[in-house]
Amino acid sequence: MASAKKSAEGTDLVQQAEKYLKTSLLKWKPDYELAADSYNKAATCFKTAKELHKAKDCLYKASDCYKQTKAYFSAAKSLDQAILLLKELQDWKEISTIAHKACQLFQEHGSPDTAALLLDKSAKIIEPHLPEDALVLYKRAMEVVMVEDRPRQASEFASRAGRLLVRLGRYEDAINMLSKEMNYHIAGENPAAVGRVLVAVVMLHLAREDVIAAGKAIQEWGGNGQQEELQVAMNLHHAFDSEDAQAAERALADPFIRHMDVEYAKLTRSVPLPKGLSELENAARPKTNLESLVDDIPAIDDDDIENEYGGVARSYNANPEAESTEIKNDDDLEEGGLC
Repeated sequence: MASAKKSAEGTDLVQQAEKYLKTSLLKWKPDYELAADSYNKAATCFKTAKELHKAKDCLYKASDCYKQTKAYFSAAKSLDQAILLLKELQDWKEISTIAHKACQLFQEHGSPDTAALLLDKSAKIIEPHLPEDALVLYKRAMEVVMVEDRPRQASEFASRAGRLLVRLGRYEDAINMLSKEMNYHIAGENPAAVGRVLVAVVMLHLAREDVIAAGKAIQEWGGNGQQEELQVAMNLHHAFDSEDAQAAERALADPFIRHMDVEYAKLTRSVPLPKGLSELENAARPKTNLESLVDDIPAIDDDDIENEYGGVARSYNANPEAESTEIKNDDDLEEGGLC
């Protein structure tokens, strides 16, 4: 009963707003302020009556009326309220569209901080459902705050965008986004925050199996951040550069990495371990199988044996008559003596 009463009240307010917008011979201009106020009140009534679609439409109309009077902040606030209704309606695509419109209105009013917060809030709402659209909102939020030269705020939005890109598996784009975040930290005189981001960048390079790029990232950004974080990044690079699988496993299991954001902690499962050590271990492992030892002995050909030893035997037996003659002459010398 109460819902029906509120719905009827909202309908009356809409009709009243439409009257304010009409013109006549004695009324040359619409009364946008009164119409906007009636639409806002009607939206509240429809929301109470759980008629969310009607409430949303009233807020849109109220925003349009405020724009006619150049009350951009009020127009943006009406759209901000509409986003909450769209969340209940689960109209994720419409949230992205309205967020961009509201952001533009806040900027025209001269409130970039409020515009960026609206974009951030809207991106968080649609991120599980439309991650690509959420990514666009985060990027625009970065641009909005950087117009006012606020790198610290921009670094927060870049961090959220970077984590989202990791979840999407777009590692190269994530590296570029995290590089922007490190630049924002340095510009915002917060170099201590660079080390944590650097570890994430190194892990992303290793996930792409690009050890050289990981080393270059350490050379470029290693002068910032804390020593502990830099050591973690260097341990990762050294283990993979030396193709030491066991050292790589220990580096990825470092408590610092395990306590990073969930996206980066899960990334350790996607980093392929180096295979160089396992192959060396197999080559260095002693063989205990007798057959394998026999296989290592080179085969000996019978012809080679005959060529090596048979030739000597034939040299002693090549002319048996000459041998007997020499023996006989020796015997004659022994019997006759020397003359």
